[in-house]
Amino acid sequence: MEPAMADYSQDLIGEHETVRTLRTMIDRVARSPARTILLYGETGTGKGLVARTIHDRSRRAKKEFADINCAAIPATLMESELFGHEKGAFTGAVERKLGLIEAANGGTIFLDEIREMDLTLQAKLLSLLDSLQFRRVGAVRPTRVDVRFIAATNKVLLTEVRDGNFREDLYYRLQVVALNIPPLRERGGDILLLADHFITRFNTAYDRRIRGIHPDAQDILLKYPWPGNVRELENLLERIFILEDGDEVLPRHMPDRILRTVRAGARTVPAPASDALEDPLAKEGFHEATAAFQRRLIEQALAASGDNLQDAAASLGISRHALRHQMTKLGMRSA
Repeated sequence: MEPAMADYSQDLIGEHETVRTLRTMIDRVARSPARTILLYGETGTGKGLVARTIHDRSRRAKKEFADINCAAIPATLMESELFGHEKGAFTGAVERKLGLIEAANGGTIFLDEIREMDLTLQAKLLSLLDSLQFRRVGAVRPTRVDVRFIAATNKVLLTEVRDGNFREDLYYRLQVVALNIPPLRERGGDILLLADHFITRFNTAYDRRIRGIHPDAQDILLKYPWPGNVRELENLLERIFILEDGDEVLPRHMPDRILRTVRAGARTVPAPASDALEDPLAKEGFHEATAAFQRRLIEQALAASGDNLQDAAASLGISRHALRHQMTKLGMRSA
């Protein structure tokens, strides 16, 4: 039997405070008219799941959800894939082709790994975000669309801006609403909740009757740092369903690399400082940026929220306390 596909209509699973906050933010953003949303998160944290959940809970749910991996499509083809082209626009363009943006009119475009988008195409994307109009390759007249853009990255975008790899104006355009997806190692008991969820799903997919996880195996799961995040946990459990017998997940079912890491007490990914746990801007290199650069980011969030600290903090994906703390460090007056 083929494994079941992930059910994107389900809630983001977890009871950790960061996940409960994220669920609240997802609901608020989904119902809002926001046209651009930026998702931060390490590889495997579930950025695609969050993007799809936002779409499914929005007024756009009955329209198209287009999932585009910017790293998977060559730069030479990306413009045509996104914007489409007219017949004869280039060699091989034997007929008009609608791009993914036009096909998703009324719906949502998810641009995963947005950092990998070519700088020239970034400029065209910025123009589209500002005007909601674009031209197919080879077209004379513009086409107007009503689309929400959700972009995602596992990169430090502020560093990419400073290094000249990402447009500063596009960064600020996308940063209006930013959500931070916590890594699995920071979510405590959610590891076991997710494991139970995957066991239930794989029991159905593989027609098995695994009833749970032995306490010693639970201890291993909780101590392992999960550099591959939720995706790594899911792949591990599916491997156990395929290769192991029995009705319980046992320590001996764990791969040697996991057992060695846990025995050594190692952390394949360094644990962030306490400030970084609360403040995703710290993870984005915020504290390494110039004071002027930091101040401009906060000022834009405050302006967009009418100087409401709570709303400004929410738009940045941080707590009100973290925002006030950073403003104090910068010598900014609290609203």
